[in-house]
Amino acid sequence: MVVTLLLGACVAPPKSSKPPSPTHSVLVQPATKAEAITATDYLRVARFDQLPGWFEDDLTQLWSAFLASCEVMIRRAGWHEVCADAQQWNAVDGAGLRNFFESRFLPHQVRNADGSVSGMVTGYYEPLLRGSRTRGGLFQTPLYRAPGDLLTVDLGSVYPELKNMRLRGRLSGNKVVPYYTRAELMQRGLASGTELLWVDNAVDAFFLQVQGSGRVNLEETKETVRLAYADQNGHPYKSMGRYLVERGELKLEQASMQGIKAWAASNPHRLQELLNANSSFVFFKEEKITDESKGPRGALGVSLTAQRSIAIDPQFISLGAPVFLSTTLPNSDLPLRRLMMAQDTGGAIRNAVRADFFWGFGDEAGELAGKMKQAGQMWVLLPRALSILP
Repeated sequence: MVVTLLLGACVAPPKSSKPPSPTHSVLVQPATKAEAITATDYLRVARFDQLPGWFEDDLTQLWSAFLASCEVMIRRAGWHEVCADAQQWNAVDGAGLRNFFESRFLPHQVRNADGSVSGMVTGYYEPLLRGSRTRGGLFQTPLYRAPGDLLTVDLGSVYPELKNMRLRGRLSGNKVVPYYTRAELMQRGLASGTELLWVDNAVDAFFLQVQGSGRVNLEETKETVRLAYADQNGHPYKSMGRYLVERGELKLEQASMQGIKAWAASNPHRLQELLNANSSFVFFKEEKITDESKGPRGALGVSLTAQRSIAIDPQFISLGAPVFLSTTLPNSDLPLRRLMMAQDTGGAIRNAVRADFFWGFGDEAGELAGKMKQAGQMWVLLPRALSILP
């Protein structure tokens, strides 16, 4: 997951398309998956006719994304029956699919801790960068693979009460200490030797880390490869947009991806200061692109679907569940109301009513994602066997 690029970033293991929820390196963090929702304080059972735009949504556009989630969810308690039914369902029209969801699921409105039902919806996308396998000419900015000394410790095997909690760090003698910050990695050359590719723009490289994955067109071979999220240094994400707003460099309405890039172009001597304000650092792995129509894999482990996948906070919403989203288009009052699939997580997606909308691949998707910071409401659809009763 997201906007991502304005005042927060989502930004996805088995590896997410976006960085995981932020955490200090040696502080525990929630795992990126939730088996089911049990927090009744955050959910209220609703009716489908209370979902604004439910009857207008073309569910045929969602079906392939739902089936992708079911590849994972069918193995989970409460989901097997509905996913097995879906695999046999004849998805010929929206009315039939609407009947499928209405007969097997109950919608639950998601609420914040204070009881409010509105939250922030941002956007993210898969960018395209220009790069090379070797350093030279315009290609001076490295992207890195995960270092061998980065530790991820699962605490649940030792302390059952900390199930699904983990920490990141490195060994210093016989102690686990926080892993290096972005500034430490860059200023001390601590990532040297783990370069994966070189790209031609340092700001684009930073936003690739915010998005968590992207494509790189290689200068030598004209081949396009995907760089997928591999790991993160464990430090919390700090938005460049927020940093510039707090220092009076940009107005709040200017703190979009486009506005940040314009500021960086006008202030090249302060670029490293801006980058180092965010201690978080993302590492990548290279993947071949076998189907250009499919997005990167999200935290659920399935390919994201443009405009039908969202990143959510898995502490409140079950990763893999359908979520009806009611928001508006970027910088607009025009409604954006559709059933989405919660298939990803992200560093700035930290609340119950909070989502990052995956716009897809390329410049047009980037324009929309970079401007998206809208209010929205969310309803998670749970199989009737898992419904949270009033």
